Amino acid sequence: MNDWVGTLNTTAFVVLMLGAVAKDLKNRRIPNWLTASGLVAALCLRLLMGRDSLVDGLSGAGLAALVSVPFFAVGALGGGDGKLLIAIGGFMGPVRLAGALLVIALVGGALAVLDAYRRGILLVVWFNVLDLLKHWLTLGRHGKRIGLSSPGAVTIPYGVAIAAGSLVWWFWGVRIQ
Repeated sequence: MNDWVGTLNTTAFVVLMLGAVAKDLKNRRIPNWLTASGLVAALCLRLLMGRDSLVDGLSGAGLAALVSVPFFAVGALGGGDGKLLIAIGGFMGPVRLAGALLVIALVGGALAVLDAYRRGILLVVWFNVLDLLKHWLTLGRHGKRIGLSSPGAVTIPYGVAIAAGSLVWWFWGVRIQ
């Protein structure tokens, strides 16, 4: 890959992550124009790297969609967060995205625990998570469905976790070409 394309790719990725964090912290939303332009930028930059790179970016975006849609459907992930993951998949491709998703989950979990502890509701959140798991594991026969729109739901700006985990993996994760 040409050095200038790699630098441009990294710059576009970092700008997308910083924009997502700023919007999520300010408005608790990640706008469509940001995620769509991020995906377009990722795919255009991949096109500059060749046809195989473009296919890899499309595959990464598709994998991100497959992962995020079920979480959105059950109310565990916001729409902007899911679309941000799709843009990230476009930048990373499917193999690198898999590692990023793991780091994102770890960062998101840590942020959620810290926020619940800060609010003094760590035990309540723990029991809600257990109740939700019971609901999922019994296919809705026991427990209760708890989502982002549930009354009293405690949420964090997950775009922050997505951006932080993605940036960690982008710069320090396993490099796969």
